[in-house]
Amino acid sequence: MKLLSREQIEVLSKFKSEKFLTTSIYLCTDKSRLTKKEIALSLKNLQSSGRARLETLDIGKEKKESLSQDLEKINIFCTQSLGSYNFAGVAIFSCNRQNFWQVFSLPHPPRNRIVFDINPYVRPLVAILGRYRRICAFLIERREAKWYDIFMGEISLLETISSDVPSKVREGGWEGYESKRIERHIAAHLHDHLKKASQLTFDFFKKNQFDWLFLGCKDEYYSELEPLLHPYLKSRLKGRLKSMPGDSPDKVLKESIAIEEKLKKDEENAIVHNLVSELERGGLAISGLRDTLKSLNGFEVQTLVVTHNFSKEGKICPTCKFLFVDEPSCPSCKKKTETVVDVIDEAIEVAMKKNCQVKHITPPSKLDRYGKIGAFLRYKI
Repeated sequence: MKLLSREQIEVLSKFKSEKFLTTSIYLCTDKSRLTKKEIALSLKNLQSSGRARLETLDIGKEKKESLSQDLEKINIFCTQSLGSYNFAGVAIFSCNRQNFWQVFSLPHPPRNRIVFDINPYVRPLVAILGRYRRICAFLIERREAKWYDIFMGEISLLETISSDVPSKVREGGWEGYESKRIERHIAAHLHDHLKKASQLTFDFFKKNQFDWLFLGCKDEYYSELEPLLHPYLKSRLKGRLKSMPGDSPDKVLKESIAIEEKLKKDEENAIVHNLVSELERGGLAISGLRDTLKSLNGFEVQTLVVTHNFSKEGKICPTCKFLFVDEPSCPSCKKKTETVVDVIDEAIEVAMKKNCQVKHITPPSKLDRYGKIGAFLRYKI
């Protein structure tokens, strides 16, 4: 299935076997960057590293057999399917002894990796999903309007309308009165066209809940159209397109993606700037892995901010589910903590379960100076 929503990740993250571990594998399958032979070699290397790691794990025989069966099943699937695969990446999650198997097609190439852990390793999915916004491209000229839905690098036509707006006609008449009457007639038709189009745009927003609106129209119409947009639409109007209704979807998509990338980078810079400002004035923010985990354990976190691909081994309390950098035992219940492959991944899952926002920052950034992770807080204890 395609990776499309946060809900998919939340359902996946809830899977946990009490007896067996889960195998998670991410593979770049971007054929614009790699040949089929290179993709096959990457898969072979992942399988080899996975089996080598399996030999070093201090777990029971049944758990090892289950993981070995996962690797075999994944290898068969990839060998049979990836030749005709047309996505930039694939994520596979398997726990063979529990009959658990999920495959996600990814729109963005992941870093190749294989992870054995108690839960599916979902952090790369969260990071990929966080890269995208649902965009409505609204293109309008005097007689036609088009709307496109753009998400995860794909574009689909929502609607096209045509209106009977008369062409501009120079007409004479006694002292130009006839010409002015025709101009008023044309202006009224144009206004109705713009008003109808703006209402349809709001209808699409109510139905699709897009994050950003990109508008393509000539400057001569913009001054009249902009006041007709609903306030919700004005707050989401993030870019002006040069594309017009008659342009190809590929051209609209290419221009929209360029604007999207710039907006995302600006947004990341603003998040880091606000976090650093809050830290420097001693406000509602925290940074560094140890302090961030402590705040997450204490239900203080409102928004988790983490550098993309930052990972670290850590500890988890099997009872309280609190996360730590290196605590041998849980300070709360005194139980011995267990090792987790990536405590950052665990922190992201905890944040999601607590309805916290998670913001991924593309390195390099100023966040690197503050331990590559931090959080905006609801309150401080």
